[in-house]
Amino acid sequence: MPIKLCGIDEAGRGPLAGDLVMAGCILHEEIAGLNDSKKLTPKKRELLFEEIVQKSSYRLVTFTPQQIDTLGIATCLKRGLEDIMHNLDAQEYLFDGNTAFGIKNLQTMVQADGKIAAVSAASILAKVTHDRDIVALAKHYPQYELQKHKGYGTKRHIELIKQHGYSEIHRKSYKIKALEPTLF
Repeated sequence: MPIKLCGIDEAGRGPLAGDLVMAGCILHEEIAGLNDSKKLTPKKRELLFEEIVQKSSYRLVTFTPQQIDTLGIATCLKRGLEDIMHNLDAQEYLFDGNTAFGIKNLQTMVQADGKIAAVSAASILAKVTHDRDIVALAKHYPQYELQKHKGYGTKRHIELIKQHGYSEIHRKSYKIKALEPTLF
């Protein structure tokens, strides 16, 4: 009998706006076409998302920009990992990356999202959820063009923050050199 593995990944660690989304996933059936979510087209991710939801046990955990600003990204990641491990019953837990944040019984692997099916599935769950949330926010905050850059610190996004200022969907604790005041 195979080991019951919970794959864990996140989406939205680096953006300047929107939530951090973490996903844990235990696959109950094999799913063809799984890969690192960043290597799949948005259409393929959406199709796989629906199949993953039907063929797995999963948990999604989100942290708002305010939680990220208050707690820090590392604390949010640690709390998300603990939440997933508490709510999904597996024999092993594998997180995509290189740090376990001091959590016992958590294994890590760099680029696991492209190598291990359960982590690929978690990657897709997190990315699709993050992107859907950002597109929904774009309707309420059209001045930031979030649907184009998904909240990441692109040159255009930074220009729009300079023009319109920060909103409640932005992470104000993230220091962006281009937005820092200068003496000249």
